[in-house]
Amino acid sequence: MNQISKITAEGDYVEAGSPPRRRWSRRRSGIAAVALVVALGGAWKLLDKPEAQASAAPVATVGISTPLQRTVTQWDDYVGRFAPSQTVEIRPRVSGAVTAIHFRDGDYVRQGQLLFTIDQRPFLAAQAEARASVASTRSALLLAQNDYARVQRLTGDEAVSASEVDSLRSRLQAAQAALAGAQARERQRALDVEFTHVRAPISGRVSDRRVDIGNLVSGAEGNGATLLTTVNKLDPIYFNFDASEALYLKSQRDKEAGGAVEVRLQDEADYRHKGKLDFTDNGLDPRSGTIRIRAVFANPDNFLTPGMFGNMRLANGGKANALLVPDAAIQSDQARKAVLVVGKDDSVAMKPVELGPVVDGLRIIRSGLSPDDRVVVSNIQAAMPGAKVAVRPTRITPAPTPVTPVDSVAPAAAQATFAR
Repeated sequence: MNQISKITAEGDYVEAGSPPRRRWSRRRSGIAAVALVVALGGAWKLLDKPEAQASAAPVATVGISTPLQRTVTQWDDYVGRFAPSQTVEIRPRVSGAVTAIHFRDGDYVRQGQLLFTIDQRPFLAAQAEARASVASTRSALLLAQNDYARVQRLTGDEAVSASEVDSLRSRLQAAQAALAGAQARERQRALDVEFTHVRAPISGRVSDRRVDIGNLVSGAEGNGATLLTTVNKLDPIYFNFDASEALYLKSQRDKEAGGAVEVRLQDEADYRHKGKLDFTDNGLDPRSGTIRIRAVFANPDNFLTPGMFGNMRLANGGKANALLVPDAAIQSDQARKAVLVVGKDDSVAMKPVELGPVVDGLRIIRSGLSPDDRVVVSNIQAAMPGAKVAVRPTRITPAPTPVTPVDSVAPAAAQATFAR
């Protein structure tokens, strides 16, 4: 007799009395079949329509702006060195031993201030001798005057011969000359006494003493005399630099800026020292093609000192209207510089430009751009020449960046600042 089959709750069945066999789920097999059909259909759709997928790629969005228009002052940068407006080597006019020093090394001294004293005793003795000689010749002159006057009063038989009158007249003239010579020697001896007091010929900062008290110094002529110290006049102070022929021509043709210059020192971040040009040499150096130029600066606190280096900028052409774009927007096209612009049809093109200096993070464009050009200023890497882009208006704003102090002074490129 056949045994009755069992049907389970999950829909599986087994025959009664039969050995166990693998169960198959009707519901699970149906779900797997549906999933397989869906996956195959999606894959076929992707393989069958590649153009549709490509056309669905988003268009790049870039920021655009017209060039910023501002009035700027352009500068040429140079490196130079400060020098005293006057410098004097202090040397004695007479020889002798130094008996006193009346200043401290590095002091600021006034014109006429006593610096050194040289032993006066030999010169005072010579002065006394000269005064005695003056007294003696004055007495001889008085006698000669009396003798000649007496002869002039004689008349008739009392008259003397003409030769005796001439002799008395000659003696009088010789006595007058002797007195003049003695007085000159007295004045010379008085000068020698005065020269024992060595004074500052100019106001300025004095160097250290080169001799000490008790040393013998020589008063020979010229550089043969002993060097005692030096004095530099520091207010005003000069700034010397060498400029190219192009700068010389530019400064001669442009008088509007008035030769205004600004200098910053090695540890300074801004150009805080203001001066002006006051001298240009009378010729260019044929070997280097440069010309020596000098600027003058007020230095009331004597902070600036000779020999100090500085970065100087000279106004180049005065104030001018300029077009500016972010320096990051500049592209390099082999040896040329260019910017990316977006046309009316939203396609990107490259425009060659001539660059000027950077001011507050913005690059001056000297030529190649018009005020109406739409320049790509953000997301620049997504803009390819010839491609179409979506545009987003962006504002160009200056970003002031202070000059970083440096340990060594080196020539810098031309620069500019916004006009005040």
